[in-house]
Amino acid sequence: MTNKTLSDQLNWRYATKKMDPTKPVPQDKVDAIIEAIRLAPTSSGTQPFELILVTNQDVKTKICKAAGDQAQITDGSHLLVFAAWDTYTAERIDDVVQLNVEARGDLPMLNAYYDNLKSNYVPRDAEVNYAHAARQAYIALGIALVAAAEQEVDSTPMEGFDPSKVDEILGLTARGLRSVVLLPLGYRDPAADWLLPMKKVRKSRDTIVTLVD
Repeated sequence: MTNKTLSDQLNWRYATKKMDPTKPVPQDKVDAIIEAIRLAPTSSGTQPFELILVTNQDVKTKICKAAGDQAQITDGSHLLVFAAWDTYTAERIDDVVQLNVEARGDLPMLNAYYDNLKSNYVPRDAEVNYAHAARQAYIALGIALVAAAEQEVDSTPMEGFDPSKVDEILGLTARGLRSVVLLPLGYRDPAADWLLPMKKVRKSRDTIVTLVD
């Protein structure tokens, strides 16, 4: 990797439209992106999602069909599927507590905090809980996009797919998960990607930022 600033890396990245199927992403780069996802912040440290890493070409082909035949899914060497919890349960929150206990010790304030979380989250409607969990997955997606750019790996975040079909293909429902967003990883095909030569378009700072001082 070259010695680029974060701004350089974010200007380099774009939603790649055509990936080169002959160029797989090295495993160490994939591992670095996954580690960044694992370290992403989430509400109350619950990490209420799982990451499904798909490299099987037949499975990717099925998912591609459920995503309107977006070829990056099959042309990229790796597909990340962010799958959020379908709801919060006492058991799931207790697992988070146990992780904290193992790392930090059995602190009274820790149990009180998560007991309060359970009393607020568990009774809520499952759709409300899923929406909250999905937002945490999107935080991790943002980290993944930056990590991929840092590794000079191309990526394309995708919401344009049928979640129920992807859930069926990957057997997510039985695991209490729902697919949220897809992220193919690969390398751009410079000769075939129509978007690559185009200038990046973003709102100006003055347009997007309001200062309250």
